[in-house]
Amino acid sequence: MSSILGIIVALLAIGIGMVMKGASLTALVNPAAFLIIFGGTAASIMIAFPFSELKKFPVLLKIVFFEPKLPSKAEQISSFIECAGIAKREGILALEEMTNNIKDPFLKKGYEMIIDGYEYDFIEEVLMDEVDAIDKRHKTGALIFTQAGTYAPTLGVLGAVIGLVASLGNLNDVDKLGHSISAAFIATLLGIFSGYVLWHPIANKLKRISKKEQELKLLMIEGLLAISQGLSPSAIEKKLTAHLSPKERIKYEKKNEEKTYGKTA
Repeated sequence: MSSILGIIVALLAIGIGMVMKGASLTALVNPAAFLIIFGGTAASIMIAFPFSELKKFPVLLKIVFFEPKLPSKAEQISSFIECAGIAKREGILALEEMTNNIKDPFLKKGYEMIIDGYEYDFIEEVLMDEVDAIDKRHKTGALIFTQAGTYAPTLGVLGAVIGLVASLGNLNDVDKLGHSISAAFIATLLGIFSGYVLWHPIANKLKRISKKEQELKLLMIEGLLAISQGLSPSAIEKKLTAHLSPKERIKYEKKNEEKTYGKTA
């Protein structure tokens, strides 16, 4: 919701600001400016990126406005502690039944390698390669919007130049000249607005979502490797809670205390 709210606030700020400055909102009704900025930005992106990457554009927008729900770090730690307990009591092969209920392909792959008896170093290498591949894919997606944010303001200047060239034909009519110059700078307004209020912030949002997912993946790797080493649940808990912020750690400990109290009661 933060992205949607941000766009609404930006539109209101620009609209109210124009009114307070004495500019008419009807000046924004300029199809030529919209065509130059958004059509030109789309064309620039199509030239800069192959279609195999551009076809992910709708998916990337969906991620920005409807952020995928990831399990919390605390939930993941609790899951690893439970699995470590099962592995200690019943052996590693006892985890096989549990993997059927895991929806995350990355986590499932890690457990399957542990069950199949792969060595520690191999498991770590394979999972780290997966994280690197995720990082590269996400950087490519964010780069599309970063480049759009770079091109749009420049196209705004181009639109202003085109508008000024058109206004030179109205030098003898002061009213038409003023209107033409006003319309010329609408392209600049749209270029700067779309570049710095839409495309660059969207790129930043994608980077933040990617970082959050990768942090969770690194926690998963550490938990999976700890289980493959045969560490005790308490040792895994101490190891993984280092990934929690102080606030998250307090909530995690409080939740565990409530569970313990519930069992003893």
